[in-house]
Amino acid sequence: MIKTVVTHKNTLDYVYVKARSKLVFRLETAKDSFKTCRLIYWARTEQDINKRKITEMELRYQDNMLDYYFAEVEFSKVARYIKYFFELITEDGESYYYTEYDMTHEYPNDGYFEFLYANPNDVIKIPEWSMGQVYYQIFPERFQNGDSSNDPSNCDAWGTKPTRENFMGGDLRGIIQELDYIKNLGVDCIYLNPIFKGDFNHKYATTDYFCVDENFGTNEELKELVERCHNLGIKIILDGVFNHSGTSFGPFRDVMEHQEASQYKNWFHITSFPVETSHRNYECVGAYKWMPKLYSSNIEVCNYILSVMEYWIEYAGIDGWRLDVADEVDAHVWRMAKVNLKRKYPDILLLGETWGFGRRMMLGDQMDSVMNYVFRDAMLDFVAYEKINPEQFDDRLNHMLAGYYEDSNHAMYNLLDSHDTPRFLYLCRDNKNKLKLAVALQFLLPGAPAIYYGDEVGITGDNDPDCRKTMIWNEEAQDKELLTWYQTLSILRHKEQVIRYGRFRSILQDNVHNLYGFERTDDKECIRVIVNNSNSAKALTIYTKEEERVKDLFTLEVQKSTNFSDCEHSIYIMLEPYSVKIIKFEEVINYEQSKKNTGNHTISRFVPGSSHSL
Repeated sequence: MIKTVVTHKNTLDYVYVKARSKLVFRLETAKDSFKTCRLIYWARTEQDINKRKITEMELRYQDNMLDYYFAEVEFSKVARYIKYFFELITEDGESYYYTEYDMTHEYPNDGYFEFLYANPNDVIKIPEWSMGQVYYQIFPERFQNGDSSNDPSNCDAWGTKPTRENFMGGDLRGIIQELDYIKNLGVDCIYLNPIFKGDFNHKYATTDYFCVDENFGTNEELKELVERCHNLGIKIILDGVFNHSGTSFGPFRDVMEHQEASQYKNWFHITSFPVETSHRNYECVGAYKWMPKLYSSNIEVCNYILSVMEYWIEYAGIDGWRLDVADEVDAHVWRMAKVNLKRKYPDILLLGETWGFGRRMMLGDQMDSVMNYVFRDAMLDFVAYEKINPEQFDDRLNHMLAGYYEDSNHAMYNLLDSHDTPRFLYLCRDNKNKLKLAVALQFLLPGAPAIYYGDEVGITGDNDPDCRKTMIWNEEAQDKELLTWYQTLSILRHKEQVIRYGRFRSILQDNVHNLYGFERTDDKECIRVIVNNSNSAKALTIYTKEEERVKDLFTLEVQKSTNFSDCEHSIYIMLEPYSVKIIKFEEVINYEQSKKNTGNHTISRFVPGSSHSL
């Protein structure tokens, strides 16, 4: 037991407000330090020590350093003036009491933590539709050319090798034409890279935030696209590039023309006058002089950003924003968006880009979700590069999941690649079985899986510009096996609600055979996933109770079991190289019992001549 590694603070990231009458308490301890952790709490006005309430905390996540305990408490009224502390019990039955002041053996008579009041804006509110959905990211210039009349004059033929400068004619009309394809893929929400008037083929150097780029179509065509998406039950979010603009953006042109006399000189981070097109005169993105950073701490800039966001929600009916370089924009912009826009449009989604942990933006006052590159990094290291073993992969997943609120985990934008990265298939050295395994994990773990256009038909490629190839529409050139794999997993995610919303718990980390397993559970169902992340076939034995029906969710066959003992049966399964098994236990008694009695579904490694539980 490591006494010093116990952490709790009465702040919103350790006591979060799930509803005004429901609080979730979080406690962190050194790994394997305690057998049991309990929350002891009471109303501030309650004087009788015998009327204090006790609830056992759940060990929900565990990484290589910490155990993460949670307790959800519901009150009859608005949660307010709650005093509390923790009891921690070791394997030897020794009790410690953790308060704001200390951790001692003595039952405390002061130093209690206190939660004061659950305000309405403290409640974590994430659009229900975004939790567990399937995203589809489209780079508009390369998806489909539906209207050749708006092609740039220097447009190359479709399928030409991409460069950082060339155009190939993709547009909004092309996306409209392929909505049935997107729907049949099992997509719930489309995320479009920038579509507003801007320089370069990527349009991240915005020049007019209120006008669709003429090479993509018109404002009316965007509105038509949104309406058609909604008719198919598909949401759509746009890329909001508010960290920076292009040098042809009106206010920046005004600075170039009027210099220090410009009314917009405080809209940018000007470092010296006279201003020329040079990163030495103003702050910009990665010393890229064509993209000057907006001074988002300026209230005028903040109000302008909010006006753009609201305009497209109101005019086109979009369902939210993916916010580019969100972690570099002044946080007060997102706080104002969260309060002002959410008041009028409570179901819009605010999705922030960050390449690290996004917890700073995910405390309920800014983003609903972030692009989960932490998830992608773990997938790369485990599947593509095979740099980490199952135990290390599990540590990374648990650490990631413990870093966010539980509801937030279901809304995280879990990607394998994007317009800013090499294709995942490329990093797997074009091993499609590895990609299929990674996609299975992406669709079966908590979060919202995100497909980057073309991954589903076998597009591969190195980083920008090679990752921005044109979509393959010739069906003979498409990888139909991959396409079917994505469709099957999407159908499964939509059919089995426990995959979309259920809790996560790891159950198998076999470093010797490179096997990993986890379960998704709710109060009624249990689905277990086992992956073989190796280049050789592996065998497993699963033990079940006699009354349980065990179904393979790929084949839909009920697995036949053989007697193992008076009360247990066993099922023998084989896993091909880089493959996954998804098994549903259809008669789980309840989630709590499953947690406490892991023998209810014991997964064992099969070794010829012997068998032992992991």
